Amino acid sequence: MHAQDHTTNLLPPPGTRILVAVSGGVDSTAAAAILVEAGYACVGATLDLETGREGATVGGEPRFKPGTVDKAKAICARLNIPHQVISAGEAFSCHVINHFAAEYAAGRTPNPCIRCNRRIKFGLLFQAARRWECEGMATGHYARLMERNGRMGLRRAAYLPKDQSYALAPLSQGQLRRSCFPLGDMTKAEALDLAVQVDPDLAKIGESQDICFVSDGNYARIVEGRASGLNPGEIRDLAGNVLGKHRGIHHYTLGQRRGLRISAEEPLYVVRIEAATNTLYVGREREARVQAFTAGRLCWGGRQPTQKPFRALVQLRYKHTPAPCLVSPTGNHASVQLDQPERSVTPGQWAVFYDEEGWVQAAAEIRDFVLLKIPDGEDVHD
Repeated sequence: MHAQDHTTNLLPPPGTRILVAVSGGVDSTAAAAILVEAGYACVGATLDLETGREGATVGGEPRFKPGTVDKAKAICARLNIPHQVISAGEAFSCHVINHFAAEYAAGRTPNPCIRCNRRIKFGLLFQAARRWECEGMATGHYARLMERNGRMGLRRAAYLPKDQSYALAPLSQGQLRRSCFPLGDMTKAEALDLAVQVDPDLAKIGESQDICFVSDGNYARIVEGRASGLNPGEIRDLAGNVLGKHRGIHHYTLGQRRGLRISAEEPLYVVRIEAATNTLYVGREREARVQAFTAGRLCWGGRQPTQKPFRALVQLRYKHTPAPCLVSPTGNHASVQLDQPERSVTPGQWAVFYDEEGWVQAAAEIRDFVLLKIPDGEDVHD
């Protein structure tokens, strides 16, 4: 069994009763196995995102692989822990899928995993934990959690290729205080070794890369099934010239190059989506850079809330390489000045601010941005 380093990744005192989110996959199985071996009183719980009858779906979008709940139940039986199923189909449909569709229809690009973590996984599962008298909750996320200066601080996982601190960064202090992440100090290979000791068939499971309710990658189909007023419109350049027609703004996101169907001497990218006029604006690569943006209310992590500007490394989307910036909190929002211009600063995505050691300082949803003004003939270098 992998030894846990409690000086880098906080776990509750041994013997604590913990609700463990079990999905039937490698990571949640490994997390449950670690806690059981360490002597915690575990209760396995699985979120059923369907409508209640076997094989049914909400709104026609499949989310779980067939047999997921049964698989999770079997894993809990092998670990000799009780298993509960939490019906979450209606809540997931309302708070995650409907929001996803509405955001795309409004010209923004949402992150449904962050919203699901905040509202569903660390919402409904916490409610269940209280009902079942559990003192904390564990998931198979790769992130580390420690108390620092009186606050709970998230830190990047020790195994950076699997780090999921970005998707957890907006969790509240209350949510973090009752959470633990047993895989924070582990590699994926180590987690797999533990999981296959519980169920050898897990060695055959590949990594899940898609949004769970968009398994075919067709975002537009989901949006069209849940939103209205999705009409074709004009594609313009930044000078206002009409260059062509788009199929509906929900088909596009900032920084996109493919699918524009416009002939030009230089490649064109989506640089702004204006839902109010149903207009897609495109520009050359050097016109797609952003120097500054605004974000919503900061969700404070390990840093004490402040109204003073602070330096940070900002991650603008999943797998983005963090970039140095200056964050200026102002009331209900924050202004962010990037040291160097960045592409694809996307409203609807989250900006997560880290320090040099990988601790989450704060996080906020991106609201708007200012395109860098580049005189014709000049260029911006990386």
